[in-house]
Amino acid sequence: MASRPAALRRALQFSLRHSRPSTFSSSSSIRSFSSTTPSLAPPNPTPDYAIPDPSRPTHFGYETVTESEKRERVAGVFTSVAESYDRMNDLMSFGWHRIWKDHFVASLNPGFTPLTPDPDPRAPQHILDIAGGTGDIAFRMLHTAHTLNSNPSVRVTISDINPAMLTVGKQRSTALPASQQAALTFLEANAEDLTRTKPLSSTSPTTSSIPDASVDLYTVAFGIRNFSNIPAALREAHRVLKPGGVFACLEFSKADKWTPLFTAAYREWSFRAIPLIGQLVAGDRESYQYLVESIERFPSQREFRDMIVDAGFAVGGQGWEDLTGGVAAVHKGMKPRE
Repeated sequence: MASRPAALRRALQFSLRHSRPSTFSSSSSIRSFSSTTPSLAPPNPTPDYAIPDPSRPTHFGYETVTESEKRERVAGVFTSVAESYDRMNDLMSFGWHRIWKDHFVASLNPGFTPLTPDPDPRAPQHILDIAGGTGDIAFRMLHTAHTLNSNPSVRVTISDINPAMLTVGKQRSTALPASQQAALTFLEANAEDLTRTKPLSSTSPTTSSIPDASVDLYTVAFGIRNFSNIPAALREAHRVLKPGGVFACLEFSKADKWTPLFTAAYREWSFRAIPLIGQLVAGDRESYQYLVESIERFPSQREFRDMIVDAGFAVGGQGWEDLTGGVAAVHKGMKPRE
């Protein structure tokens, strides 16, 4: 156990060594995403570290691999766990992942846009849910927009690099009302390059691009830590969002906001219990060992906030909200208005 913090620091050095300090600190005057938020200059030309490179070293749990190898191995993990993924989330988090997801969606309030210049705040919206796989976030988005906010003009694209996860989501979507099913699209795509996407189950070699400035809200929940090149994905999010559009991420983080006893208990549960549960329930210890290690290797809240700012987003306040003592955190950034 003593070597893990050192390993974490080494892993972060590669992905963060080029990151510049946040333009907005926790004392920033920007407190919310609004029409009064000052514009920022467009992001600098894409640096080398934010351009996907199949041969560049990265990490897969505690192992050092290339970006291309990580992509392949992550695909193998989620193909293996697709059918049991939601049940395992309940067991691993004691059901807390549902509370976090509900809070995440409620904080975004899809379907209601009070800052729109239109007289009706229920303007059409396009939501892109990246790594959306089984549909947990997308279905909540549609329920909030269509049912709670009475806005049937909200549509959601569920994007995932793994067709097995999308297939589970597509099957689950049949339980939704017909109007919500009609507002869903399932897309196979690599979040690091959204210029080459294709519909789920398409046999055509033809791909299409998600256009620049075409998305109102980009969400990713418990997925971004599995990306091979996070800076590249953040810049793709910035590209596809409209000016004023919001990037929102829910992800496991550093659970060090309560007591040392809680932190120690959480780490013990993560590294001992979760892989064992994976073995007993899903017959797959290795995949869940990776998932635990991927949480440990993910940047801290402050470091990830700086990566979001480095991609060209404006953030409000400190840039994140801790949930359950930092076990998970919500990060948001706005693409500045032109």
